[in-house]
Formats: sequence, structure tokens, C-alpha cells
Amino acid sequence: MVDIYIINLLIIGLLLLFVTLGSGWIARLPLSFALIYLVVGIVLGPYGFGLVQLRRDEIFNAELLERLAEFVVIISVFSCGLKIVRPISWKSWNLTTRLIGLLMPISIFGLAVVGKFFLGMNWGEAILLGAILAPTDPVLASEVQLTDTRDQDELRFGLTSEGGLNDALAFPFVYFGLYALKDSNWNNWLKFWISVDVIWAIAAGIIMGFIVAKAVVWIDKKVQKHHRPDELMEDFIAISTILLTYSLTEIVNGYGFLAVFIAGLVVQRSYKDTDKTLAKLEFIERLEKLLEVGTILLLGSILLFQPILNYATQSLLVIVLLFFIIRPLGVWLSTIGHRSPSMRRRFLHPGSRWLIGWFGIRGVGSLYYLAYAFGKGLEGQVAEKISWITYTTIVVSVIVHGVSATPLMNLYERHIPERKETHSSSTIDEFE
Repeated sequence: MVDIYIINLLIIGLLLLFVTLGSGWIARLPLSFALIYLVVGIVLGPYGFGLVQLRRDEIFNAELLERLAEFVVIISVFSCGLKIVRPISWKSWNLTTRLIGLLMPISIFGLAVVGKFFLGMNWGEAILLGAILAPTDPVLASEVQLTDTRDQDELRFGLTSEGGLNDALAFPFVYFGLYALKDSNWNNWLKFWISVDVIWAIAAGIIMGFIVAKAVVWIDKKVQKHHRPDELMEDFIAISTILLTYSLTEIVNGYGFLAVFIAGLVVQRSYKDTDKTLAKLEFIERLEKLLEVGTILLLGSILLFQPILNYATQSLLVIVLLFFIIRPLGVWLSTIGHRSPSMRRRFLHPGSRWLIGWFGIRGVGSLYYLAYAFGKGLEGQVAEKISWITYTTIVVSVIVHGVSATPLMNLYERHIPERKETHSSSTIDEFE
């Protein structure tokens, strides 16, 4: 009898061949690659061939899901950092500041209110649900993000920088929810949370991301003056930068996701040779796409009909309120008065604001935070409720955002003034 592992390799190989050769046709359809991976994952799961199973004998391997999602996210946030070519200034990053400083807390609080008053959760559980679902996904949102280092579009920049940062900056709220689950008296841990999980961890993430990336770039340049590394091996410098930055930051209790995003920004600005940066970006994006296949396949394989049905009403309530009210309204409030970088428009176009509100894609980041919470004591009935609401929200996001991304972005390219103005003028010079 053929080993199941070998059969899995065969199916993944066929899947990669299919999506690669068919990518030209798939890209023209209102269909995302993630949706294809999700369907294949379901077919390989317990309702299909039963070849991929994270659940065996009622035991769920949350650690495997956590580690895979963690690795996918750090690759993706580094890619986000590499794509962004903007000076670090309040004016250039004003949209990102609004999306992180205003929109994310609005999203978390809005979801927490839903959890508290509509889902029967206490505040700790509700805030944890909000923190898990609030981050947008840097992995599945590639179609609506910056295409490369030459793309200066404001909408794409906002979604890229938001996806790169909020997967890190949702962490304090995840910790807040976990602490509140264990101890309902907030006074017992609130000062510790502010000093360690907010101030220290964020500062450490920023500093370590800068220092480690600068050190790797310095070593790289010194070595290349005397002996250039093999071209096939040179791309692995990016992987080493990611792993070193993440691990060293986690050792000092900083936010590794944040550090890796900062490292991407630093690497982007450290090489005068733009071809070198583009080569790193291409390599990272290929790796990101490969890891995306595995993660979404696993998601599809862990879906179970009965639990989804049991929590369908609660999940539907969260999805409708998040996708159609909390996120769009939060974006609208957060971007009031935001000036477009285009000299021809005073404020961000309403169409751009609504598109940012719609493309709050949920995915691998939420999977990671959920699996992380499992490892930190989330269990019992509340764990079931939060997990199945999260899985269902991600699945619906993969479907509705995946289907709508191509037609909406095509519409944006043709009709929204900011995108047309970006193509008709050299905005790179404008930002510099």
C-alpha cells in the first residue's frame, strides 16, 4: 500500500502544476488561488479522501498550525516591507497611521461589543475574538497590495502597510484578552500589560528590526567587496535576515512580526542597486506563494460541517457586521480629512475609501493568533465558539474577497482618479 505521505506529495505536485500552468486563465476570472487551495484542502480532509488530518482521535494539532502560520506571516510581512518605497515621514505614512492607530482599535472594540452583547461572551473572551479577527491578511491580499517597488498607488500602499503592521500590532490586544480570560480583575495585570506587552515589546520590535537588518546588510556589503556569493545562494540572505530578526527579537520579548516588517523596510533602503532588491522580493514572493498553498490546504482539511452549522448564526452575525459595518465604517471614520498624495486631488477619493473598507481580508494572521491562543490556555466551550467563528470568517473572506478582488480592482484601475493619476505622473519623485 502506498504511503499517505507520498500520495499527499503527489496531489500537492499536481495542484501546483495546475495552478501554475493555468495561472493566466485563473487571473482573468473572479477567482482567487486561495479559493482553489481551500477547495482542494476540503477534498483532502475528512469529508473527502482523508489524506490531510490535523484532527486525529479528537486531538487537534494546533501547534503545527501555529508554526506553519507563523512562518508564512513572517515571510509575508517582510515582503510587505520590501515593496514599500516611501520616506519615513508623517505625511507619507499618514494613511497607515490612521489604519493602524484608529481603524484597528475600532475594529477590535466593535467586534468585542458584538461578542459581549450578541454572543454571550465576557469582556476577556470578546476582546480576544476581536484581536484574532481584526488583523487584515498580508498573505492572501496580494492582488490588492503593491505590485512591486515601483508601485506608489495610495490604496495599495495603505492595504500593504496595514497588512504588514497590524499582524504585529494586534498582539497586545491578544495578550489583553488572554490575561482577562485568566483573571477578570484587570488591576492585577494592567500595568504589566502596558509596560511589557505594549511599550517594551513594540519598542523592542522596532529597534531589533532596524539593528539586525542593518547588521546583515553591512556584513553582506563587506563580504561582497572581496568575494561575491553564488547567485543561486544569494537570495537566501533574505531568508537569513527574516529568521535572525524574528528569533533575536522574540528572545528579548519583542514583537517579531513587527521587527521583520521593519527589517524589510531597512533592506529596501540599504541597497542602491534596485535590481538586487527586486530579486529578493521575487524570491520571497515565490516562497510566500508556496507556503500559502500549505496553509490554506490545512485550513480546508480541518473544516467540519457540524461545528460550522452549530455556530453558523453567530458566525454569520460576526461576518455581516465586520465586513459590511465595522470595517467600512471604521475606514470611513479613520480616513476623514486624509489628503491624497496626488497633487490633483485634495482628499482621498471616496471610491478608494470604500475599497479599503471592503478589502479587510482575513486569513493566515487570524489562524496564527487563534492557534497561539490555544497554546496559551484558550480551551473549552469558549475555544470552540471562537475557533469556529474564526474559521468560518476566514473561509467566507477567502470566497467573497477572492471573487470580488479582480473585478473591483479592474474597476479601480479604470475609473478611480488616483490610480490613473499615479500612472500618468512620476509619483516616486513626488515622495522623494
